[in-house]
Amino acid sequence: MTAVVAERLRAGTRGWHDALEATRFATAMADGTLPLDRYVGQLTAYRVVLEALEGELSCAASPSVARVWSADLAKLPFLERDLRYFAESGIAPKPWAADETAAFAQEIRRTAASAPQDLLGFLYVLEGSTLGALVLRPYVTTAYRLRTADGVAYYGSGDRDRWARFTARMNQALTEPEAQDRVITAAQRAYHHIAAITEALSVGLPAPNP
Repeated sequence: MTAVVAERLRAGTRGWHDALEATRFATAMADGTLPLDRYVGQLTAYRVVLEALEGELSCAASPSVARVWSADLAKLPFLERDLRYFAESGIAPKPWAADETAAFAQEIRRTAASAPQDLLGFLYVLEGSTLGALVLRPYVTTAYRLRTADGVAYYGSGDRDRWARFTARMNQALTEPEAQDRVITAAQRAYHHIAAITEALSVGLPAPNP
């Protein structure tokens, strides 16, 4: 019996996930010491990535993508809301991780042209990141004194019910082992890019306590 793809994806990316949680960026955020420009830098990078990914998913010629992707999964509006809030507050994004972000966006477009079904691996990683962001949201609101959803709309855009609906769609759309293998590989590539972005955002931050 073929394992459901959500379980395989979780197992196949666990190491990447754990490594990201140990980065200087992540530990500084959890400690409440992450400089605001790094946080805005992450939002800016993710906006570029999600603009590419959601645009390609919306027009992908893939039955599997059509079964999973729908407008209710879009996260770009949340990022745009947050970045608009910071811009109106006089906080302009700095070019953190610009090259790493561009590389991820380029890979998304290449994948869409050659193997659109594999975009679901990228989507799995980005969708999962907002589920984890719920844990970090209180640290962000406290560190930057954010009293409303402005500035943390993206970090509050995931929840367990949404995640359950998403993974159910993935499990229904991806039942063939070969297709699952490709999507898992794509998810690992996505984590590689997210790690590169996070490392660029971590430059100069203190090392985590042992």
